Amino acid sequence: MEILVCVKRVPDTSENEIAINGDGNDIERDDLVYSVNEWDNYAVEEAIQIVDKVGGSVTVVTVGDSESEEVLRREMAMGANNGILLTDDAFEGSDGKGVATILKAAVEKGKYDLIFTGAQADGGSAEVGGMLAAMLDYPYASLVNLIEVGDGKLKVGREIEGGNQEINEIQTPCVLSIQTGINEPRYVGIRGIRKVASVEIPELGAGDLGVDASAVGEAAAKVKRVDYFVPDTGAGAEMLTGSSDEIIAKLIEYLKAKGGLK
Repeated sequence: MEILVCVKRVPDTSENEIAINGDGNDIERDDLVYSVNEWDNYAVEEAIQIVDKVGGSVTVVTVGDSESEEVLRREMAMGANNGILLTDDAFEGSDGKGVATILKAAVEKGKYDLIFTGAQADGGSAEVGGMLAAMLDYPYASLVNLIEVGDGKLKVGREIEGGNQEINEIQTPCVLSIQTGINEPRYVGIRGIRKVASVEIPELGAGDLGVDASAVGEAAAKVKRVDYFVPDTGAGAEMLTGSSDEIIAKLIEYLKAKGGLK
């Protein structure tokens, strides 16, 4: 089974103090520590586990600049077989549709049974997987937290409201957006990183992919970031003390006073 996993290089929120830049239109990116997007890491682990069971290979792909190569090598050190870097000045400033357009062209240059994305990336809009599936006219499932491989089809579990799981059958090829918690991503050691340090990673631009430069990038983006701000800090929490019965009684009175109960 041939699996393509879309990954992204993002600021590591566990290693950075995130602040708004002086113009108020982005975060301050100087000296940020970057890593692979958390959801994408689970997607790569799931792809590796599937290939370990049924055979095939895992390719990781990213849209970005030369520095994005580091996340490809990290996922290859994890166990992915190949990496592809989609990079071109024309790609800068692409919105979700633009990124999906670029990824669609990359998918069509290969022959993949499965395409994985993380459930969402740092923009938080969770849109690229669905857009990519629509452009390819492939079946799609989001928030996937279970995959069982069958003959030409998959049994897919999706996380839905109320902590429940929805089970579906889906034909391949398809696009799946992977939720965190589907597995436990493996540790990447120095030995693995050294092993892939000199592996050649092909770089493909708009011309190589057959992508119209005017259809992607900032000029073509229909969604534009207009403002960043930090929400005002509200009043501190009120801590309820006492026995369980006393706390419950206080909570009920508080909810009644605030209109939450009648």
